[in-house]
Amino acid sequence: MAANDIDSVHDLVVVGAGFSGLYMVHKAREELGLDVLGIEAGAGPGGTWYWNRYPGARCDSESFYYCYTFSKVLLDEWDWSSRYPEQPEILRYLEFAADRLDLRRSFAFDTRVESLTWDEDGSRWIVRTNTGRTFAATWVVAAVGALSAANVPDIPGLDDFQGEWFHTGRWPHEGVDFTGRRVAQIGTGSTGIQAAPVIARQAEHLYVLQRTPNYTVPARDRPMDRDEWVRIKSAYDEVVAATKSSFAGFPYTPSPRSALEVPEVERRAIYESLWEEGGFKFLWGGFHDLLLDERANETAAEFIRSKIRDIVHDPEIAEKLCPKGYPYGAKRPPIDTDYYETFNRDNVTLVDISEGGISRITPTGVETPDGHHEVDTIVFATGFDAMTGPLLRLDITGRDGLRLADEWVDGPTTYLGLQVAGFPNLFTITGPGSPSVLTNMPTSIEQHVEWIARCIDDLRQRGQLVIEPTQEAVDTWTDHVAEASQFGLFNRADSWYLGANIPGKKRVFMPYVGGLANYRAKCEEIAASGYEGFLVSP
Repeated sequence: MAANDIDSVHDLVVVGAGFSGLYMVHKAREELGLDVLGIEAGAGPGGTWYWNRYPGARCDSESFYYCYTFSKVLLDEWDWSSRYPEQPEILRYLEFAADRLDLRRSFAFDTRVESLTWDEDGSRWIVRTNTGRTFAATWVVAAVGALSAANVPDIPGLDDFQGEWFHTGRWPHEGVDFTGRRVAQIGTGSTGIQAAPVIARQAEHLYVLQRTPNYTVPARDRPMDRDEWVRIKSAYDEVVAATKSSFAGFPYTPSPRSALEVPEVERRAIYESLWEEGGFKFLWGGFHDLLLDERANETAAEFIRSKIRDIVHDPEIAEKLCPKGYPYGAKRPPIDTDYYETFNRDNVTLVDISEGGISRITPTGVETPDGHHEVDTIVFATGFDAMTGPLLRLDITGRDGLRLADEWVDGPTTYLGLQVAGFPNLFTITGPGSPSVLTNMPTSIEQHVEWIARCIDDLRQRGQLVIEPTQEAVDTWTDHVAEASQFGLFNRADSWYLGANIPGKKRVFMPYVGGLANYRAKCEEIAASGYEGFLVSP
């Protein structure tokens, strides 16, 4: 490409301004001294929390570890208001981080990357955007998030619908007033479980269309005061160390107990205690074998089903809400506030679409095998084209015209979830092949950013500016990720971990199941070896 076709040249382009993009820009600019440009489709920072503004949106990890830990300034100056902050507060936090670290000046906002193309002659990436501006950079880091490509299912008749429809991942910034509306919510994953109770409190009537019932545990959100934060921050080094050394980035002390080794009365008492405490600790802090042994898992699954039957007044509805046929935790386990209680409301109807799905959308509602449901608003809580979708939407072309979409037609292949053979100097943060969505995301994000920064710095120190993995390393790691996915129960459900929610998508278990601590150790080993498995050149 001619030099006069390039608007500006940079050392590094970072795509995305969420948790990962903000930290990557800060790390590269302040610690490596790179000329770095961040590119963000939104009007400001926030990433996932900029776009996901649906009713009830909140974090499912506790606030004291769902945050940056690299900066003492950010830790000292920010106190969360509650145990599980809602979307507006998380967005304010990321805006605070961007302002406190003076990051906005390094970003082009309201700018969407339309293509990334490797320029072999210049050993650089050409970055074309929807604004007409084109950039060049030695390195590109895709910090686009694992859950940012919204999935709107192709249901016949949607174009003819006379009311309004929304997707939870692209919610209007001005909000939606459901007062007096008849609403169909399609989907009962994490977003649907968070949204339904809030919509039900406003709407004239809410129809919840459920294909697969989900296990969900109460969040037990509560306010947190300054005294509590003083206590937490006094021990923050221990919290950070615990997240980094854990299987999934949660600072819980693993229990040595097996669910099958304690008497039933004692086991139920433990589950009751964890249910009252709420959150992910129900999965990670009670027994060590819930995701390893089907019999152990069934004790937790049946306990949750018993709670559903206790909470939901109508026995027939309760049974429809009881998950069966897959283990608890094989899908990312939601946490909720009054989800099951919502089905006791007179203005809420559960519509079971497990057998026939949705027949079509009509101008005035939604047609299912059990009849037509008159609505004037549809909410798609149908999730995302996870992990690969955000990367493929960048239209990436590597060496010799190789398109990432073609390379991944049979499923994603990566080395460590960090790079792909044939795509030099392109790094992905929490991409397929890394622990990613099986973990507390900020913990994984910080590890990825720090590894990438170290890699770039090491290369520059040696006068080497091009790095990509060998095909052998990619094949070996991809086989290892596939083999690891057979360990335990993660692979026992049709989940978005497999891409099962996207018609036609190759079913491959995308995240790495080997655990965050093991993954961190492997990444450190490879860096210390001089980047074994990578091709490095001037």
